[in-house]
Amino acid sequence: MLIRKLVLVLAFYSGSLAAMQLNSQNAIVVDDSSGKVLLEKNAANVVPIASLTKLMTAMVVLDSKASMDEKISIEEGDKDQIKHSTSHVPVGSTLTRREALQLALMSSDNRTAAALARTYPGGNQAFLAAVKAKLQALGMQNTSIKEATGLSPENTSTATDLVKLAQAASRYPAITDITTDSEDSVELKNGRTREFHNTNRLVGRKGWDILLSKTGFTNEAGRCLIMRVKLAGKKATMVLLNAGAGSARWMDALNIGKLLGYKEEARPRIAARHRRRRH
Repeated sequence: MLIRKLVLVLAFYSGSLAAMQLNSQNAIVVDDSSGKVLLEKNAANVVPIASLTKLMTAMVVLDSKASMDEKISIEEGDKDQIKHSTSHVPVGSTLTRREALQLALMSSDNRTAAALARTYPGGNQAFLAAVKAKLQALGMQNTSIKEATGLSPENTSTATDLVKLAQAASRYPAITDITTDSEDSVELKNGRTREFHNTNRLVGRKGWDILLSKTGFTNEAGRCLIMRVKLAGKKATMVLLNAGAGSARWMDALNIGKLLGYKEEARPRIAARHRRRRH
């Protein structure tokens, strides 16, 4: 009887999710326990992935076993030469590799991601070789990564491949801790301290148990999101790609969350958690 109930519940969620209308052009939701695909939409299409790239950057950097306490400086060459975007991390700032990883993942800073690749043991070419090897090891056959930040539209993947990325990144405690931080303070150039926030507005929101998170955006990729969540006792991975607006991406995530068991409060609030101050 219990097994039959579980089957019926799973069928309900699968059917409801499958019928959902999504704003994101490419998407997949996977039940982590069973591996069952609960929803997919153009999940095999190869598309740009923007800053979702930084999860791969983080894994490769951590795999290198380079000292996380080593100081690295932000140089002129770390500035965005592709989109010419700005950064709150000035050239000349010196951070530990751990702090650079924190800012690259939590607040999706591009300069720190570029610096992590540049200071990878053996330099940027060795970094890219390690990325290629990692993609092969994970079986991400439809993924191509040309640089560390995700600014290049040549960084492409499929929603299906990105589930593998999310599951692999979840095996790194440093990545799960950082991507589920809501905010952090880091000392930058000239001793000035700046507060950085998570780019995922659902991190810290009551009722959401987020196990891994990364957002992304470029004009080519649209609004993107990877999340692993635990809602109503169920763990699931969702990948949302190429939503036309930030609000559309969050609406998709909220609707998926509700079908997975999230119950929204009448007055939802953002709760700061895991706040840390670094010097």
